[in-house]
Amino acid sequence: MSLDIDYYELLECERTADDKTLKSAYRRMAMQFHPDRNPGDAEAEARFKAVNEAYEVLKDPQKRAAYDQYGKAAFENGGMGGGRSGAGFGDFSDIFESFFGDAFGGGRQRGPVRGADLRYDLEISLEDAFHGRTTEIAIDVAAKCGDCEGTGAKPGTSTRRCNLCGGHGKVRAQQGFFVVERTCPTCHGRGEVIEDPCRKCGGEGRVDERQKIEVTIPPGVDEGTRIRVAGKGEAGPNGAPAGDLYIFMHIARHKVFERDGTTLFCRAPISFTKAALGGEIEIPGPDGSKHSVNIPEGIQSGKQLRVRGAGMPVLQGRGRGDLVIQIDVETPTRLTARQKELLCEFRETETGEECPQSRGFFDKVKEFWDDLTE
Repeated sequence: MSLDIDYYELLECERTADDKTLKSAYRRMAMQFHPDRNPGDAEAEARFKAVNEAYEVLKDPQKRAAYDQYGKAAFENGGMGGGRSGAGFGDFSDIFESFFGDAFGGGRQRGPVRGADLRYDLEISLEDAFHGRTTEIAIDVAAKCGDCEGTGAKPGTSTRRCNLCGGHGKVRAQQGFFVVERTCPTCHGRGEVIEDPCRKCGGEGRVDERQKIEVTIPPGVDEGTRIRVAGKGEAGPNGAPAGDLYIFMHIARHKVFERDGTTLFCRAPISFTKAALGGEIEIPGPDGSKHSVNIPEGIQSGKQLRVRGAGMPVLQGRGRGDLVIQIDVETPTRLTARQKELLCEFRETETGEECPQSRGFFDKVKEFWDDLTE
């Protein structure tokens, strides 16, 4: 049963309706006449098919323009109004493409259109970046329809040859002395059209669903590292191959360490007595091991000590970077009476040789002042 009704009337909208209005009208009508909501009603099923056919034409700007000018005759008997085959060619690039194709890299893609690639941002801890791990993520993706296996046709039915291009996937139009060939606007180059669309996907061959994907993170990943999961992007239309999923890594801020490539940095405050007398401190690594660091006598604030091979692993390589400890000498602020007494005794015995940098600085200040007052 076919319905010979104007497409705009089928969708109950004006000819001036914008894309948003058309889409809203299509969804409303498709829901109203969906076979699942009208079991056994042949008229409702025919109406549902007609609504799908109308929206398939009107959602495409080229097909809509052809329909507005020629009506349904634009898509019958291989012609598009007045015996012209193909849609109008509004710019020189279409003519150029017809003559030179892909020779200059400018031609359109032929054959099935691969699905879109997807991006997912994943934050992990520094420890996970050190050891690597396997984790599971969930993404919303346009996946291949399980009912029609991505064909878009209702299970048990098949597609038919496109009337506009005769199954070639291309149409021709004459412009002056030129005959220009381009992709068929009705079947989009497939050479076939869907008469009875799949109820689950509406003929798209794809449905939106949430998928869980297991991801293996290798040791040594850094901020911005990209992991590719092949074939886990959006499914291509009408059974075309799926795109890829790209996972971008982000490393959470750590309580102790900062990172630059494979080098780890940390700041270690030490007492002024340990700085003066020397000693030893322990710094834990991200792998759980402890590194003993020797503090030489007389170390100053800002001095950096390096532990070789105690940093991050090299991504997809061998070896590890270094751990760099910056020493910060801390001046005590909470002294007991006895401690103050001992410091006063120490001050009485100072000769200036204990702190050569301090003595050198004030000697230069004195010389500067003497030069100004002479």
